[in-house]
Amino acid sequence: MIKGSLPALVTPFADGEVDLDALKKLVDWHIDQGSHGLVPVGTTGESPTLSHAEHDLVVETVVKQAAGRVPVIAGAGSNSTRETVRLVSAAKAAGADAALVVTPYYNKPTQKGMIAHFLAAAECGLPIIIYNIPPRSVVDMTPATMGELAKHPNIIGVKDATADLSRVPQQRITCGTDFIQLSGEDPTALGFNAHGGRGCISVTANVAPRLCSEFQEATLAGDFATALTIQDRLQPLHQAIFREPGLAGAKYGLSVLGMIRDEVRSPLTSVGEETQAEIRSAMAHAGLVN
Repeated sequence: MIKGSLPALVTPFADGEVDLDALKKLVDWHIDQGSHGLVPVGTTGESPTLSHAEHDLVVETVVKQAAGRVPVIAGAGSNSTRETVRLVSAAKAAGADAALVVTPYYNKPTQKGMIAHFLAAAECGLPIIIYNIPPRSVVDMTPATMGELAKHPNIIGVKDATADLSRVPQQRITCGTDFIQLSGEDPTALGFNAHGGRGCISVTANVAPRLCSEFQEATLAGDFATALTIQDRLQPLHQAIFREPGLAGAKYGLSVLGMIRDEVRSPLTSVGEETQAEIRSAMAHAGLVN
């Protein structure tokens, strides 16, 4: 089952190229740290600046390295339905367990257009997780639209990054209680699960995989007191990582841990000194570094 802490994996680079050795190392580390699944080549994986060949290679590498130990949900989103179908088909061919498909950004489709887009993706034969993130895509999939899509057997869940906790009970009504609702927003993940969510596709989990895993396990067991104590340790890190674009913050945190280089692709830049200091302080607060 897809649930728990699911790191939205960064894509490591070395001198401008995808660093496959570092990527394999990350996969093993996350699994050893207790992550419940892996989500490569989403926004945090810098999918907008990867070529199609690089995108497919990252998915293939993560699937192969994970070797069935945890589910792999491959990022496969685009604002082009044709490109989305290609990405989902490639993820299926690579052996991914599901595909994460974002609501089409920039071209602002209607609810009817989104239904057609996601049904086309679902017909590829791979389970689909809808990614609803209105601040980035500029469109918001309504609970009613999601309920219509949930009728398709291959559309199994949502990564909800609206930060609106009322969406979880609304979508339980429109989509059914078996529909997998995953938070896409770290700071509200506790409340999300309390409302009926089953996990989080997390940016912070790149840097603090064990804590995020323990946090998710506590919420899913109904132990919200323990979850709250872990949340208190993680909250400064949630804030610090997103002081600048989250993937740049996550990469800096991972570089502090010696896992990867602090390297991103243009037009993004590595985080500045003030943000670096805040991330280091937050990592110390969480007990990740001295």
